[in-house]
Amino acid sequence: MAQADTGKKLDWVVSVDSTVVRAHQHGAGARKKGGPVAEPHDHASGRSRGGGLTTKIHLAADGGCRPLVFVLAAGQTVDAPTFMDVMAGLRVARRRGRPRTRPDVVMADKAYSFRAIRNHLSRRGIRAVIPVPADQRGHRLRWGSRGGRPPAFDRETYEQGNIVERCINPPKQWRGIATRYEKTATIYLVGLHIAGSFLWSAC
Repeated sequence: MAQADTGKKLDWVVSVDSTVVRAHQHGAGARKKGGPVAEPHDHASGRSRGGGLTTKIHLAADGGCRPLVFVLAAGQTVDAPTFMDVMAGLRVARRRGRPRTRPDVVMADKAYSFRAIRNHLSRRGIRAVIPVPADQRGHRLRWGSRGGRPPAFDRETYEQGNIVERCINPPKQWRGIATRYEKTATIYLVGLHIAGSFLWSAC
């Protein structure tokens, strides 16, 4: 990533989203206590509505459909609360100076349309491209002038919003990524980083 950034090949129009993978029965049963400090208590494994154990991969991808950050959570968790963890993990080293942590633009779908997320991006000088759900638009209209102005939305930029899907599809060709066999989130995350490194090696 650092080499790509130095060569102006890293596109800082960043897209954030998540995808769910089903855990194999061999991926269950890890001890809840002990293990590495970085390992979450639930091992990023939980039961979603569809039944069965699942893990949710939250990720940020650059405009070239290459992964910048992977964050794991249990499959039943909602997307918005993990957004801050994804942004906190965005660090691209440079040859000189501090790592870059601030993209130019962050795109996300309606699941991330929360005031806290928009305020966080605004404070950091990052342009948010996040559509507003119909219920939020209706709520603002009911409040009239007290509802405030609707947030700006760049539809043309948002049309690139399938970046994350195009980023995660190649790693999911690996059986060990498409289905989680590892008991611990730490080991599964290593596999994601290895798969992601192949995408970067091509640039």
